[in-house]
This record gives sequence, structure tokens and C-alpha cells, in this order.
Amino acid sequence: MRYSDGPTLELSTVVEGATPEQVWDLITDITLPVKVSPELQSVEWLDGADAVVPGARFVGSNVNPALGSWSTTAVVAEVDPGRRWVWNIEGFEPGHVMATWAFEVEPSSKGAVLRQWARMGPSPSGLSIAISRMPEKEARIVSRRLEEWRVGIQANLDYVNRTLGG
Repeated sequence: MRYSDGPTLELSTVVEGATPEQVWDLITDITLPVKVSPELQSVEWLDGADAVVPGARFVGSNVNPALGSWSTTAVVAEVDPGRRWVWNIEGFEPGHVMATWAFEVEPSSKGAVLRQWARMGPSPSGLSIAISRMPEKEARIVSRRLEEWRVGIQANLDYVNRTLGG
């Protein structure tokens, strides 16, 4: 597995008894992951933004035992109201994307299906630094990071289920 291939992780759950509108209201609160994330410590809107709309920006502060502390700026890239919102993590250079994240929701006969996915790259990120130092371990480095993302995404889905699930 190579970083340059844009590894992607997607998890989903059925939020039984919840309407897509209820799920949408919860997943468009950018502070949701802070409540459960082992890594994301805080998040706040920038430039006077206060809602998930294309072009809105927010900053997140992170801590990871292996990677240290850092902040990233995210830009809302796409919004399909009530269904999907996508945000890009800005890279080291303006206009470059080092990761893309999204929430998606759709109706289900049991409530609502909630998906969250994330894709690495295409621009370099902090992970790229580790890979450049140990290129022979790239697959292991990428795999380990995807596992950390899996834990965080699963925590988000579980939180929504605990909060809204019937």
C-alpha cells in the first residue's frame, strides 16, 4: 500500500430509529469528533464561518503519541444538504490537499445509513515525512495510520448511534 495511491477507508452504520435529518444535524456539528476522538483535541470555525457550506474553513488541533501535536486547516469542499458533506485538509502549500474526509447519510427502512470515509493525499502530509525517512516501511506506516483513522471513524459512528439510535 502506497501513500501516492490515495488509500481510502470507509465505514458505515445503520442508526436505527433516527431520521436522516436528525443524523444530518449531528454530523454537521464540526465538534462531534472532539467528543470521542483519541486524536482530535479541539476544532473551531475560522473567518466568521459557523456552518457547513462550501468554502467555510475550520482548524483542528491534534495530538498523537507517535506524531506529536499539530493543527490543520480544513475547507468545506462539497455540501449536498441533508445527504453529504466533504472537507479537505489543506496541505503544506496553499491549495494543496493532504487528506479528504466526508460524512454521508441516506434513508433506510430502519432509520438512516451513516457513512464516514477518508482518503490520504494527494499532497504530502506529516505521514510523508515518516515515509521519506523509512521508505521500506511505507506500507506499514500507511496501514498503521489507516488503522488509527478506523478507530476514530468508528468512534464517530458509535457516538451517533448512542446519541440518536433507537
